[in-house]
Amino acid sequence: MNNKMCSCLMLGLMLSGKLAAASDYQYSVAFMPDIHFHDVYGHFSDGAFDGLKNSKSGQPAMIRTMYAQLTSTRLFNENYFALRAALDDAGKKGIKLVALPGDFSDDGQPVHLRGLVKILHEYEQKYGMRFFATPGNHDPNRPFDLPGGEEDFLGAGGKTQRIFSYGAKECTGYKGKTTVIQTDAELPTICSEEMVSSGYQHVMDAMKSFGMNPLPDDIYWETPYSDYHSKRYSYAEALRFSDFSQRQYEICTQGTGGKYKQPGYGPCFNVADSSYLVEPVAGLWLMAVDANVYIPSAKADITNPTYAKNFEGSGDAGYNKMLTHKQQTVAWMASVAKRAKAQNKTLVTFSHFPMVEFDNGAANDIETLFGEGKFQLARAPKEDTSHALAKTGIGVHVGGHMHFNDTGVRRYKDGSLLFNIQAPSMAAYVPAYKILNFKNQHEIDVQTVVIDSVPRFNELFEHYQQEWDHLNAIHSPHIWNNNILKAGSYYDFTNWHITELTRLRFIPEEWPCEIRQMVFSLNGKEMLILSQLEGSMPYSDVLRAPLSASHAICAKGTNLETVDITQRYLKKNAGAWKTASKKAEILAMNAGFQLDDFARWNGFDLAVDFYRLRNADELALRDISGSRLSQYRLLTGSLAATLPPTVIKINSGSSFETIFKLRFGSIFSVIDKYLKGTPSRNFHINTKTGEISPVIQNVTPI
Repeated sequence: MNNKMCSCLMLGLMLSGKLAAASDYQYSVAFMPDIHFHDVYGHFSDGAFDGLKNSKSGQPAMIRTMYAQLTSTRLFNENYFALRAALDDAGKKGIKLVALPGDFSDDGQPVHLRGLVKILHEYEQKYGMRFFATPGNHDPNRPFDLPGGEEDFLGAGGKTQRIFSYGAKECTGYKGKTTVIQTDAELPTICSEEMVSSGYQHVMDAMKSFGMNPLPDDIYWETPYSDYHSKRYSYAEALRFSDFSQRQYEICTQGTGGKYKQPGYGPCFNVADSSYLVEPVAGLWLMAVDANVYIPSAKADITNPTYAKNFEGSGDAGYNKMLTHKQQTVAWMASVAKRAKAQNKTLVTFSHFPMVEFDNGAANDIETLFGEGKFQLARAPKEDTSHALAKTGIGVHVGGHMHFNDTGVRRYKDGSLLFNIQAPSMAAYVPAYKILNFKNQHEIDVQTVVIDSVPRFNELFEHYQQEWDHLNAIHSPHIWNNNILKAGSYYDFTNWHITELTRLRFIPEEWPCEIRQMVFSLNGKEMLILSQLEGSMPYSDVLRAPLSASHAICAKGTNLETVDITQRYLKKNAGAWKTASKKAEILAMNAGFQLDDFARWNGFDLAVDFYRLRNADELALRDISGSRLSQYRLLTGSLAATLPPTVIKINSGSSFETIFKLRFGSIFSVIDKYLKGTPSRNFHINTKTGEISPVIQNVTPI
């Protein structure tokens, strides 16, 4: 299709105000990564844990504490209900193909895997759906079974219940499948094999019906290790190559083993690779890439090859390590892409990990602000990695892992092209899933469905109230804002989640000490005034928080009381503050505001919006007013205009004004980049021309 025709198509879509129905497309596939399924009504087969009797369902609830949820980047409990709501929505839309790009479980624990399999089979029957799963770093946690469990189940009386499998924490040295151990914890520890973090063999066996093994009705199915192609395909042969023993490869500490093995490599081990290609309907190829890379430790025990602790986790490895430690799978991806083109197949690739960085080019600003290694920046693919993946020819990839809504596009001089579509998690803010609607081989309409109203989402709130009452009674430092229990919808609940997550975890663990004190001390009005200050006030005259050039996090017990920065500055240099206030008033008026308008939000609001935008991109605009965004843009410009052209590093002699401008200049610069990303909600892509265009759609969230 030429550009003129493409423009006409987009104009029609935008004028109609909606995307076509699923039945109007050649293919439609839903993508639901990072479910992190936790079976809240699961049953321990060994009877080790009875759970909490729920008055609404009449069933015993096996749930994690609210505090655990509010200090994790994912929910553990309510996503049980969100999954059902999302599948019902997809089913009513006529979606028959659903991809699960990793972290479908939360550490592959047997009790939760059984519950997930049961629900997926239920929806196969209900809507005639087919599911296609590929693993993430939580399923499996390591390539082989690993002792596991959690220290924060919710137990009787609102107290914390510890539950582990044999070999984890205090669950050692006992005989039999279950036991109860007395500790100093609030409740005795329960030991159960239902908490094992399953390795590949158990996960692949549990999920074999969902793409990981061929089904008789598949038109085609292969793995990177099968030796047939579509011209001589048979189900019997595919079934033989789907066996666990046929899906192994060698990985070494330094890189890929097998034919790629270099002299001096070792130790090396054989591990599984669950990658597969399937043609479930004529003409559509779904390539499910297992992008987990579990690198052996240099000190691994080669006499015990199935010892899970021989391996590092895969959470930070991703495609950067796929290129060095799983080269055979990357070569297979290129082979599949070449064959898809030759055979006129529509190809879509999905895996758990992103193929393109996900911070809209803001990584350097983030590192400058928060320090090296923070904000999970290690998980971002390097640009050379993205280029190498573009050269495989796959064109379009849907990923998860980060729980972000984002779109990354890479066009290179050699003609290679890559669209990386980051599908959000239904277990985080903003809860949503993606639908890819294929008009033909090259044109795809991407739709993001926000999960707003979820039946029964508050069914477990009675247990959280009991938890809060207990925490309050013992004056626990782990108290959370119980207004979350007033959430009117699942969407509101996840909005509360990102807010409390920012307060309880992100700011304490990621924000340098002096920024943290300023965040809780300043409002927007003061920030605009400070952006215009021309002075050199000693830092210690204004703030008491320790200043660290190395982005140090506040030590526990550090006094971070709110400081009245305005009054402190007025006492020292009233003239400079009044001059800056007049400049700020003029800036505000020229932008159509009064200076007092900026006082309606504070530093904590700014921090929450920072994480909202990082997580949800344009989906977050529902929760940030247009006027506040305009004020953010004004501050971005005013701070940028006052900073010197040369890079300044903060040190012990830096003035308060310099520290504020550098720190908050970086904050607003990152926000500005988040606001300038490529379309990420509803958009049209053309893999032949490399075009991406937003689609205006009036959609009522589910």
